[in-house]
Amino acid sequence: MANTIYHKHFTHPIFFFIASVFVLESFTTTTALVWSNTQPPTSPGHRTGKCTEKERQALLHFKSYIHYDPRCLLTTWTPGEEEKAATNDCCYWSGVTCNNHSRVTSLELSDGFLEGNISPSLLNFSYLNYLDLSGNSFNGTIPMFIGSMTQLRYLYLGWNDFSGIIPLELGNLTNLQELSLESLSSCTVENLDWLSHLSQLDNLVMSGISLGKVDNWVNVILSLRKLSYLGLNACDLSHVMHPYSYSYVNSSFSSSIVTLSLSDNNLNSSMYHWLFPLTSNALVELDLSGNMLDEIPKYLGNLCGLTYLHFGGNLMPIKLPDFLSNLSGCTSVTLQYLDASSSQFTGSLSDDIQKFSSLQDLELSNNQLHGTISEKVWQLPMLRTLDVSSSFLKGAISENIEKSNILYVNLSNNSLEGVPLKANMSNISSIEHMDLSSCKLGPRFPKWIQTMKNLSSIDLANTQISDKIPEDFWNTWPSRLRYLNIAFNNITGTITDMFSNLDPHSSTINLRSNNFYGHILNVPSRLNNLDLSKNNLSGQIFFLCQIVDGSLSVLDLSHNAFTGPIPDCLWHFTELKILSLGYNNLSGRLPTSIKFLINLEVLSLYNNNFSGKLPLSLKNFTRLTFLNLGANKFSGYVPGWIGERFSSLYALILTSNKFTGNIPSHLCRLLYLQILDLSMNKIQGTIPSCLSNLTSMVQFLAVNQNVHSFNLSMTYVDRSMIKWQGNLLEFSITLELVKIINLSSNNLTGKIPDKLTDLHKLVALDLSMNALVGEIPSKIGQMKELLILDLSRNNLRGGLPSSMSQMTLLNYLDVSYNSLSGRIPSGTQLQTFEPSRYIGNAGLCGLPLSKYCPGDKELEGPPITRENVGDGEDVDDLQRWYYVGGATGFVAGFWMVCIALIVNRRGRHAFFHVMNSLENWVYVKVMVFTAKVRRV
Repeated sequence: MANTIYHKHFTHPIFFFIASVFVLESFTTTTALVWSNTQPPTSPGHRTGKCTEKERQALLHFKSYIHYDPRCLLTTWTPGEEEKAATNDCCYWSGVTCNNHSRVTSLELSDGFLEGNISPSLLNFSYLNYLDLSGNSFNGTIPMFIGSMTQLRYLYLGWNDFSGIIPLELGNLTNLQELSLESLSSCTVENLDWLSHLSQLDNLVMSGISLGKVDNWVNVILSLRKLSYLGLNACDLSHVMHPYSYSYVNSSFSSSIVTLSLSDNNLNSSMYHWLFPLTSNALVELDLSGNMLDEIPKYLGNLCGLTYLHFGGNLMPIKLPDFLSNLSGCTSVTLQYLDASSSQFTGSLSDDIQKFSSLQDLELSNNQLHGTISEKVWQLPMLRTLDVSSSFLKGAISENIEKSNILYVNLSNNSLEGVPLKANMSNISSIEHMDLSSCKLGPRFPKWIQTMKNLSSIDLANTQISDKIPEDFWNTWPSRLRYLNIAFNNITGTITDMFSNLDPHSSTINLRSNNFYGHILNVPSRLNNLDLSKNNLSGQIFFLCQIVDGSLSVLDLSHNAFTGPIPDCLWHFTELKILSLGYNNLSGRLPTSIKFLINLEVLSLYNNNFSGKLPLSLKNFTRLTFLNLGANKFSGYVPGWIGERFSSLYALILTSNKFTGNIPSHLCRLLYLQILDLSMNKIQGTIPSCLSNLTSMVQFLAVNQNVHSFNLSMTYVDRSMIKWQGNLLEFSITLELVKIINLSSNNLTGKIPDKLTDLHKLVALDLSMNALVGEIPSKIGQMKELLILDLSRNNLRGGLPSSMSQMTLLNYLDVSYNSLSGRIPSGTQLQTFEPSRYIGNAGLCGLPLSKYCPGDKELEGPPITRENVGDGEDVDDLQRWYYVGGATGFVAGFWMVCIALIVNRRGRHAFFHVMNSLENWVYVKVMVFTAKVRRV
């Protein structure tokens, strides 16, 4: 069974390698800290005879209760007498182990996603001592007859769909050493008294089962004198009214628990009273993560065996100096791993850290730390991993960083500055991974980085560097550098030979959003990810032919000035998933070798000069989710095979090309399609009514296909220019929320299909500048999610349907230059648009137009009589009180919000997190708009 304690490690592969070395090293010298991974006994080399017919029939009976076996675990369990001897002998069946006398002793059927019930034929296995049915979909209640299988020593039933009460009969399994009932969330527990009978129990996992109504559970656990592993994650322990009896608390018995996991129970600090008897010097690993703890008791600092402490994800504020002080007993000498990430720690990383001389892994990311990093951190002799990212630390990075023994350093997302320029640094640093992204290293390039000769991974993205890259930068780490990210800066210079000294085995290079210029001449033969987008690079891209090893996953050369064709040497790119070449001056036809990109998920060629018909070889891209060929010179029909072959496609953008013919009905098969842009072509014919079958535009589908994550910490987010309210805007992270159909500027004829109104989740519909006729569908008001509706410059007639008054989210409407007539329906939105949005329809009348409908002038206003002469004074008085009341309400509401944010810390952080996200969104939009203006 896997370890149920959740280790929050970093995602970078360099770290995984380092961490694995530490874990292997520590596990060879200490007691096993995790679930024992007990394996079923293997079949002996010599057995006497076949398995008994009784047990063979019992296995077949067990199989008959299984109605779904997706992983074919039981395919060797066959009854046929004519089969070969090995097939007849059930000891050779998958998952079955027998002893010397051919009696079944073990059934290991985990993680097979089997569906069905558990057959009572298990009672026929009198020698069975190992039963693992975890990771399946068995349903119904846990059979009580399992309690009669008293020979069992290992029983794993977790991760199934069982429901009902955990049977008390399990208490009859007195030989049991390991029991896992993990993640049986539909099961209930009335009491745990039956556990006290399992005196041989060594490992117990009940994570995910509610124990909120089980009193005195601590007493039961203490009665298990051999218990070394206890996993009770997410068991609603905070709901227990009486978790223990004081008689046990005052006893002299010392707990034998080695690993104790109590995460995600919403516990507060009152739990430390009943935690005390469960701890002893035998405790090696303790997981208290995901709770509401605002302190740590001093007795935990006196546990002389505690080596691993998980405290991350606690949502109550704690001062880090106080936390470290309470752990400063003998725990400070033994503690090797401390994870307090994603919590609410405040204060600074003070000199108290020097007491933890055995610390190897310190994870304090995503907290509220401030001040500087203590010099003592760099002096910890055993420290190999340090992560204090995403806090409010400031000041210069100490030059002593080079003297530390740390291999992995993550200081990103702080206000830290670089090592002072006057620092005299040697070349002895042991650091292999350095992440300083989103720190304040600039504006000068941090040359001190080059003194760290052992670096294989560098992340300096978004560090405010505005400088020319040193000429010797690329030669600093010969054949070592595997990961380089200096994106989102203002770095200039050429990169003609930048790749000559990279690790020859695999590399990730991200130079996105800088000012590099010149030609790319040489690249290594092996690259995993290459992002050179948003620079000023030029020349042809024949350097791609040098990448021949076939491991390239991401290639993004967009937003540069590359010219010429795509070279016809793509046969090595069989693992490529992202190909983004948009916003260049590339031209010609797509090469024949493009057919080898069989794993491609994203193809973006937007805004180039590619031409010709789409080659049939694109049919091989069956994994494609995003296809953007817009703003080119492609011609021919829109291929129907797009709808037949690209079943996972969510974005199809063919705008601004020279496509002709009809819209193929095959596109209606794209159930996940949520962006369909065929605008500005020469497409003719009618709009297929079957577009109503585009499921993703009818209902919400949680797919999230616009974010692609790869190894080496590489994440690619789809980007696309979308016509939004008459303007072209770039969408990226929010692209998954966009659901549009844009068929504008074509030669479409016929009526707007009535079924189109079934697309209830559509947010933008643009059918403008065509030759559509007929009336606007009367049920268009059903499209209540619509934000944008543009039907301008067609030949539509009739009136605006009254149902349009129900479209309360509509913020952009244009029906100008048609042949519409009648009154504009009254509604919350339709009267707020500019009159120009209705112009060119001689028959339309009513607000916001100045043209009155028949009968309106008589109702323009009441006649002036003596009875309403004084109305002006009443209006002035009413207006005065309106402003007074409005001002009072604003002041009261403002201070209520401020007080709430001051008092509620979690609410305050959530509020400012939203504001920061909004700021980033606005910034991106402003930059996109500015870039567009510059291009114009």
